[in-house]
Amino acid sequence: MTSSDIARAINDLLFSPGVDLAEALDRHFTPDYRQRTNGVWSDRTSFARHITRLRSLIRSGHIEVHDELRDGLRYADRHTVTLSHRDGHTSRTEVYLFAELAPDGRFQRVEETTLLITGQLDDENLGLIK
Repeated sequence: MTSSDIARAINDLLFSPGVDLAEALDRHFTPDYRQRTNGVWSDRTSFARHITRLRSLIRSGHIEVHDELRDGLRYADRHTVTLSHRDGHTSRTEVYLFAELAPDGRFQRVEETTLLITGQLDDENLGLIK
């Protein structure tokens, strides 16, 4: 299996409506996946609920990776996600991410901090919405 990266994962999870969520999760994340966003931990089930909710709120979007580093099973990046919401507004969030990859190349743990660049006040919580 090819090692995952955040752009492929986000594109499959959020911006490829034809990709089944369970398939995208299996492709990029281990069964024991854990994520901490802005200090709040989620397991894979909770993360799947989060992505399901995001899919219901957004119409389209894209990710721009600014910096990306791999060192063995360690992965880090800085990226910006731009979302076009179903209600017509747009938001941009910058994300600082550190991760541990499983030996098969999938994400096993992610710790990230988000910073809303543009959008509405409620968009500050998009990283935690369920």
